[in-house]
Formats: sequence, C-alpha cells, structure tokens
Amino acid sequence: MYAIIVSVILLIILSMLRVNVLLSILLAALSAGLIGGVSLLESMQMLIGGMGGQAENALSVVLLGIFAVMIKHSGITGLLLKKMLNFMKGKRGFILLAIAGISSLSQNLVPVHIAFIPILIPPLLHLFDRMKIDRRAVATALTFGLKAPYIIIPAGYGLMFHQIIATEMKNYGMNIAVSQLPIALLIPGLGMVVGLLIAIFITYRKDRDMGPSKDLGNLTASMEISATAEDIHFNKQHLITIIAIILSLGIQIFTHSLAIGALVGVLAMFIGRVAPFTKGDELVDDGMKMMGGIAFVFLVAAGYATILKETGSIDVLVENTSFIIGGSKFMTALIILLVGLLITMGIGTSFGTIPILAAVYVPLCMAVGFSPLATAALIGTASALGDAGSPASDSTIGPTLGLNADGRHHHIWDTCVPTFIHYNIPLFIFGLIAAVVL
Repeated sequence: MYAIIVSVILLIILSMLRVNVLLSILLAALSAGLIGGVSLLESMQMLIGGMGGQAENALSVVLLGIFAVMIKHSGITGLLLKKMLNFMKGKRGFILLAIAGISSLSQNLVPVHIAFIPILIPPLLHLFDRMKIDRRAVATALTFGLKAPYIIIPAGYGLMFHQIIATEMKNYGMNIAVSQLPIALLIPGLGMVVGLLIAIFITYRKDRDMGPSKDLGNLTASMEISATAEDIHFNKQHLITIIAIILSLGIQIFTHSLAIGALVGVLAMFIGRVAPFTKGDELVDDGMKMMGGIAFVFLVAAGYATILKETGSIDVLVENTSFIIGGSKFMTALIILLVGLLITMGIGTSFGTIPILAAVYVPLCMAVGFSPLATAALIGTASALGDAGSPASDSTIGPTLGLNADGRHHHIWDTCVPTFIHYNIPLFIFGLIAAVVL
C-alpha cells in the first residue's frame, strides 16, 4: 500500500518540479519496488520485463509520427491552409469552430498531430488581430481538436487511446471490447464540447485588441507564408498523400491495428515517391524526434505498473481503500479522477497515465462494483484530465507554438489556464456523471 502512495506522490512532485517525465516515472517505479521489499536490481528487472506490455502501442506512435512528418512533407497541409483562408471570411464563431474542426482532423483523418500548427496558425495571426479575436479562444479551439477526438473517435490516436484502455483493463481482470470504448467515453467527450462552446461564445466572445505587433519581422514572415500558400495548387503528390491516408485509415478500421495502418501509410508515401528514398533517414529521424519520447513514456509506465502488481502493493491498497470508502461509488470515482488529474498535469501525457491508473484502479472498481463501461469511462477520463492545462502537454505546447509566432502569446496564462478551466472542469463533472449512469 505504502509503495503506491509514496511512489505516486514522488511522481507528482517530480513532475511538478519539471523533472523530465521519463526520469520521473522511472524513479517513481524504482522507489515502489524498494518500498515493496525488492532490491534495486530486481525492481529494474521487473520494470524491463513489464515494458513489453506497451510494445505495440509504442511502435504505433513512432510509425504514426513518421507518417505525420511525411504528410507534412507532401505539402498538403499548405493546400489545406489555402482553402481555409478562402473560407475564413465569416463571423468570429465560425472561424474558431473551423479551427477546432481542422485541429480535430489532425488526430484521426489526417494524423499529423501538432505538426500542422506551425503551418496553419502563424499566417492567420494578422487576421486574428485585425478581427480582434481573443487568442485564448484560438488556443482552446486548437486544444479541443488535439484532445477531444482521441477520447471519442476510435481512429488514429483515438484508436490507440482506446486500445490501451481495453488492454490495461484486461490485464487486471476486467474485459471490455475496444468497440465499446466510444460509448463509455461519449459523456466525458460531450463535456469537452460544452467547454469549447462556453469558451467561444461566452468567455472570450468580446474583442481583444492586441495593439501593434512587437515583432514585425515574424509577422511579415507569417504574411509571406500566407502568400505562398495562395500559390499552392492540388497536384499528384497531394493525390497520393490522400490515397495513403485513406489506406492507412481503412487498414486501422479493418484490422484494429494502428501500427499496421501507419506502416501501410508510410510505405504508400515511399512507393508513391511523395517521400523520396533519399530523404528517408531525415523523415524517419524527424518522426522519431516528434513521437519517440511519448513511445518511451508508454514503455516505462507499463513497467511501473508491473512493479506495483508484482510486489502485491495493488491488492493491499484496494483492500484498505475499499474499507475506508465503504463501497461508495461516488467517492471512488472522485478519488480516481483527482489522482488522474494530478498525475497527468505533471507528466503531460494521458496515454502514459493509463497503465499507471489502470494498475491501481481497475481492481478497486471491481471491488466497489463498477461496470466495465463505467470503469472505462473513469480510467479514460482520469487519464485525459490534466492533459489540457499541463505546461508539458502537446495539447498546450502545440497551440502556443503557433500563437506565439510574433512573441505576444503567453504559454501559461493564454494557453494553459484557459484550457485547464474550460476542459478539465467539465471533464471532471461529466466523468462523474458517466460513472454513475453507466
């Protein structure tokens, strides 16, 4: 019991102190082994042995990163920018909803993750300022698209998210089909929709005058990028890229394997010469840099969960916690969501949080009497909580990367705080509702 409590507290403290996420999880895992009564060497062996449980997902995220870089290399994102600029002549709400929609596509239909933001957003800063659009609203729109789709939609990153939840639940004795995850996470996902609408039409509906640009050089560069986008026309490379995306998505849906789907997409890009063989090393390296860190977080988190399981700490904690809360489903859900919020806020990745939470809370949910759907909703919501608002999360770093191109967007106050308020609060509330009704 103490092994879990101390190691999770250590993980949270190290994460909040901005210690690298891999080192934080690794130190927390080894401390859990030592407190659980095994030596440092045995703890490391347990961790390494347990890393294989997330091997498929680690491979999937790396291949998806490579595929995303190749899609960006094809230039189709520039074409998308051109089309978007042509349509962005309506009202403020329409523009923000359009940005949220484009961002949502980056997680499933065109799985480029955050790679589209530096291309799409900087050329639009001049438009935002001219229309006096609050950049905090743009940040919440972008974060919605980077987060909500993987919670609800079982494709691309969403398929990976759902597979990890289903796999980890099965590892601890509770079976649920991947096809049931969208049902389980629909209610929490609706909470994010509510948060988006509140941000766009209530919180940030008023004009925000940014004043004159502090960095005319960057702003001019952004306008030049916009002008270049206007010269982009649909070509053979774009057609092959679309075919590769359709093939990848179709394989994912048919085989339920994100790794195979991403690999097919990568091969199609090579065969179609969209990604030249001479640039293969460069493109693969860029993909590894973008997603390799997340892949290793998956692996180490799975090893951490194995240590907690093998030392018997989980069984003791479940027994004692069940006694304290007295079988209350509401209190159990509240504790699960609070711990999930703290951990994910620290490490900045919902995907890497799932193995840690599942190891502790699936047995507890079984003891209290939660259904598989309610358990999946709790684990999914708890792991997603904190991703929006975490300074270390791609969901906040990506929007800041684009919106701060002219040096006038603050990462914490203009991205992290707005996204935390508008997404973590409704996620928490709707997660509790899902636990009660499912």
